[in-house]
Amino acid sequence: MDSLEGLRTRLMIEGGRRLEGVVAPPGAKNAALPIMAACLLCESEVILHRVPRITDVDVMAAILESLGARVREQPGGTLIIDASSVNSHTAPYALVSKLNASFDVTGALLGRFGLAEVPRPGGCILGPRAVDMHLHGFESLGARVDLEHGSVIVSAPALRGARIALAKPSVGATKNVLLASVRARGTTTIENAAREPEVTDLGDFLNALGARVSGHGGPTITVEGVAKLHACEYTIIPDRLVAGTYLLAGAITSGDVTVTGVDPVMAASLCEHLTATGCEVSAQGVSIRARGARKWKPVNVRTAPYPGFPTDLQPPFVAYLALASGSSTVEETIFDARFVYVGELLRMGADITVTGRTARVTGVAKLKDAVVVAPDIRAGGSLVLAALAAEGTTEIGGLEYIDRGYEFLEERLAALGARVVRASGVTPIMTQPDIGSTMKLPRVVAPFRSQSP
Repeated sequence: MDSLEGLRTRLMIEGGRRLEGVVAPPGAKNAALPIMAACLLCESEVILHRVPRITDVDVMAAILESLGARVREQPGGTLIIDASSVNSHTAPYALVSKLNASFDVTGALLGRFGLAEVPRPGGCILGPRAVDMHLHGFESLGARVDLEHGSVIVSAPALRGARIALAKPSVGATKNVLLASVRARGTTTIENAAREPEVTDLGDFLNALGARVSGHGGPTITVEGVAKLHACEYTIIPDRLVAGTYLLAGAITSGDVTVTGVDPVMAASLCEHLTATGCEVSAQGVSIRARGARKWKPVNVRTAPYPGFPTDLQPPFVAYLALASGSSTVEETIFDARFVYVGELLRMGADITVTGRTARVTGVAKLKDAVVVAPDIRAGGSLVLAALAAEGTTEIGGLEYIDRGYEFLEERLAALGARVVRASGVTPIMTQPDIGSTMKLPRVVAPFRSQSP
């Protein structure tokens, strides 16, 4: 959707309702996007299952199509991507500027064609997101890097395996170097690699294509280059961040929510912090249950690369801590501007003071309804949680961000007992029809871009 439509359309959430039930999260956005980019490495058709229906996926599909790939949608979150007809190595600025993960196509194009021209990426404004480590990795593989008119141009007559030590475990750099090295000659070793489950999923997908990747999920990844990749059918892992948001929705409403299909190991840090506040968290198989307390304790949080507390769950967790019985300290170590959403929580009555990368969250007895706007994806999750617990009906704008990361958010929340509807303007929620869990709610989401077969 365009930004004007995002401003006109709002979520209307009537707070104070206890959420109960079972919810299954969609496929992981942060796995789906690099996996879609990785399809550029293969000259055969790839079938992807459990692809989330979000606008970020639409943008990545459009980028692939602009390069000459064919992207088709099938029911149930399945995409068929055929990159055999890719005839361009230049990604368009108009699309790349909408999505930070768009830079993943750089490594994939370089790996396949030895040439890539990609503008510096866009997406949420969370502070500087330097690509220096990406470029260092490309240069280590034998590529030449030029920066011209805001674009990165990477070229190499032949990529050769190398030992690459990342300055920090950057998810983006790990993905891009991994993509570029899969078809390089020889062996590549990525040290201090990111360990996020989404990186592991990318490695598993590449192996399904015929790559030889090992060690992914650990600090050192080894890639034995192969000459060619082949077709495959692959199912993307569930979204642990969306799952965490639903667990927090149960906790903040003193409810009882079970998330299914998610390996509890992927959500271990969140579960540990929830337990420390007094929330009863239990796991069985691939299900996690959160039973919220009537009152909960404060806890200190420090974000860190996986397996630490995820930065993408920091904003939702701060909304939860805003109602704790005491003061918590939240330290953000990943993004400089992650606390940009705090001003919106203050409008709802939260008591939060931010100094640099640290927030002091003093719990209040209640949050109140307000008109607020999400400044980024995870800030949107934070405001939704606050609205679920607040008195009155909260209006949340900035849905162009929420739709980038949360598939059918209002439908899933309604199924858990929330009163939430997507509406144009500022129509009071009481004038809307009953929005119980049996009603299909209105949805404004751009469909997958696709081409005819």
